[in-house]
Amino acid sequence: MATQARFGFEQVRRVPLVLFVLLYTLVTGGPFLWVAAMSLRTTAEIFKAPYGLPAPAHWEKFVDAWTKSNYGTYFWNSTFVVVIAVALVTVIGAMAAHCLARYNFRGGRLVHFLILSGLVLPPQLLILALFQILLDINLYNTLTGLVLVYVATHIAMTVYILEGFFAQIPQDLFDAARMDGYSDFEIFWRVTMPIGAPAVFTAVTLNFIILWNEFLFAVVLLTDDEKRTLPLGIMHFTGSHQLDVGMAATGLMIAILPIIVIYAFFSETMIKGMTAGAVR
Repeated sequence: MATQARFGFEQVRRVPLVLFVLLYTLVTGGPFLWVAAMSLRTTAEIFKAPYGLPAPAHWEKFVDAWTKSNYGTYFWNSTFVVVIAVALVTVIGAMAAHCLARYNFRGGRLVHFLILSGLVLPPQLLILALFQILLDINLYNTLTGLVLVYVATHIAMTVYILEGFFAQIPQDLFDAARMDGYSDFEIFWRVTMPIGAPAVFTAVTLNFIILWNEFLFAVVLLTDDEKRTLPLGIMHFTGSHQLDVGMAATGLMIAILPIIVIYAFFSETMIKGMTAGAVR
């Protein structure tokens, strides 16, 4: 009886937590489901029943949004910029994190402080300086310039994520690699990177999500329509379809879907990578 009573008491104690989780899920997931439903409905159907279900579902709207609104260009611009920026910031950040975590050198603390100080600088303070720098090197209004800005502004976060994990790797592994004749560069690629794969993957995922949705730098540093990234395309698309709510919702879903897919498949791995350093 005592065991049953204790079990019942535990169940009662969980009720507020379960209710909170359900409420939070409804508040955060409800708008997404609403936009998803509207993306498959026409504007007339939405005005007639704003919260109705897509019956029938107009899947052809996604083809129209992609082919008739320059949305394909915006999507591939974002893909080009984000993929290259994430690749560069991951390699550079991993090398810097490995160096700071494994080697002692004069000025190391100062370098560490200067790199991580990028975490406390708001992007608004960097806009004018980056704008002038890109003008001086003739990279303003170019996707290449935007890639460099993304790399520079996300190095600090990448180093912060990776350094703690790399510092937990046993020194014996590095000593063994050194005895086998590995150079510093080979140790990084053959020891640090394979063992640090969970943390590296976490950094890749976080950087991809943040940069895919980045708006501030893109809106200031890009002016030509054919060079717009997806967030700018969403702004332009929504502005030109203010009265076509259904088509605007379809455009939003095209932008949201890649992030939803990445999070759905890799969220567990990302969380494991964020906690792996502490666990080790």
